[in-house]
Amino acid sequence: MNQISVNYPETLAFSLKMQNSEFEREIKTVSLVKFYEMGKISSGFAAKTLGISRIDFLDRLAVYGVSVYANTDELETDLVNA
Repeated sequence: MNQISVNYPETLAFSLKMQNSEFEREIKTVSLVKFYEMGKISSGFAAKTLGISRIDFLDRLAVYGVSVYANTDELETDLVNA
C-alpha cells in the first residue's frame, strides 16, 4: 500500500483533543468518506482501506452526516445484485 504524507501544525491534534495516531486515522477516514460521498470510490473499497467491514464503514457515514446512498451508482449495483 502506498503512503502519503500530510503536513499539519503540531498543535492541531492537541487542539482537537486527539493523540497523533488517532488524528492520523481520522484524516484517513474523513478523506475516504469524502471520496465515497463524491462517488469516487465504493463503500467496499473504503472499508477495505480502513481495515473494517463494509457495514462498519456505512455506519460511520452517519457520524459525518453522509447518506449511505450518496453514491447512486453503488445503489444501482446493489439493487441489481439483490
